[in-house]
Amino acid sequence: MEVETLARWALNKGIALLGTGDFTHPAYFAELKAKLVAGGNGLFLLKNPPESKDKQVHFILTAEVNNIFTQGGKLRKIHTMLFAPTFQVAEEINAALAKRGNLHADGRPTFSFAVKDLVRIVRDISPDILIVPAHVWTPWFSLFGANSGFDSIEECFEEEAGYIRVIETGLSSDPQMNWRLSALDEITLISNSDAHSPSKIGREANVFDCALDYYEIIEALKTKNRNAFLYTIEFFPQEGKYHYDGHRNCGVLFSPAETKSHNYICPVCGRRLTVGVMHRVESLADRPEGFTPQDAIGARHLVPLSEIIAEALSQGVNTKAVEGEYQRLILHLGSELDMLLNVPEEEIEKLASPRVSEGIRRVREARLQIVPGYDGVFGKINIFAEEEKKETEQKELF
Repeated sequence: MEVETLARWALNKGIALLGTGDFTHPAYFAELKAKLVAGGNGLFLLKNPPESKDKQVHFILTAEVNNIFTQGGKLRKIHTMLFAPTFQVAEEINAALAKRGNLHADGRPTFSFAVKDLVRIVRDISPDILIVPAHVWTPWFSLFGANSGFDSIEECFEEEAGYIRVIETGLSSDPQMNWRLSALDEITLISNSDAHSPSKIGREANVFDCALDYYEIIEALKTKNRNAFLYTIEFFPQEGKYHYDGHRNCGVLFSPAETKSHNYICPVCGRRLTVGVMHRVESLADRPEGFTPQDAIGARHLVPLSEIIAEALSQGVNTKAVEGEYQRLILHLGSELDMLLNVPEEEIEKLASPRVSEGIRRVREARLQIVPGYDGVFGKINIFAEEEKKETEQKELF
């Protein structure tokens, strides 16, 4: 997850702008300063790009922090993303936060003050910093989380709520689920990959039609400009680790209705079930499923190309056969996201096997079989039915 590797994978995926992540960590921040150069627009470029100059990936300074605190008589745990336009602004953020917590700790730095105070701290540094509540529906560490969250932005941020103009929906929810809350109509919804490894970059993303300029992008987000911010690219939310309710260790997977019928108690161990994102949305929603606000910014749901290839070939995602076919296709047909979104089917059919072509077609049409994720277990998406997989295996055998 070094910036050179991130840039190379961003080109594979078709991503022009990538968050750095973790600028609050002193060692990584020093690496960013050594390897990136300001592009004069609030964004950054590699000093020594691995590819040609006309294919450079831009970076935006980002970090995610964790606040654990008591508010309203309840323990709260909230993750928040920070966006900064310059190294100087990032350094000022780090200096302010270092007085209140350990920035050297692995993972997100954790602070014991209220998240509304985080807003006040960073907005006193610069009005150009963007503050975004992260993966707002996940049960454990989020704004609306069932276990430690709040019921509204106003309840959480109180007098600082007006500065929250953007939220991140997270892998386990999508814009359609968030549209069911009228309180979010004026809020811009973004989606990010939460990558953890380079190959996971772009599993969720945001699509803009504006200059590669920090200030234009942030303004488009704050004002929910539908001409500049076109749509988000989404996981199928059922694939997220906390979409439905259940207990991982007990193998219990429940819909919200099933959880209610069991009084929120696991039938195996007798403890309280982990309530997932869908259940939490249902509890706060004031609109029916399928409602679309008038000014909603759209979304496109995708399955990563490597997963499509893996299922088409009946191979593991990390096998050489899948990696080889992935690299062959993006070499001839362009980036992964371009293939999944834009390349005409007839062009794909010329180079890809019939199974891979059919897999891409089914993903575009959302003709999938999905087992929802729950309690930290990713959901399972099947593009092909079991009978079709068996037919393919028999053909390969003979």
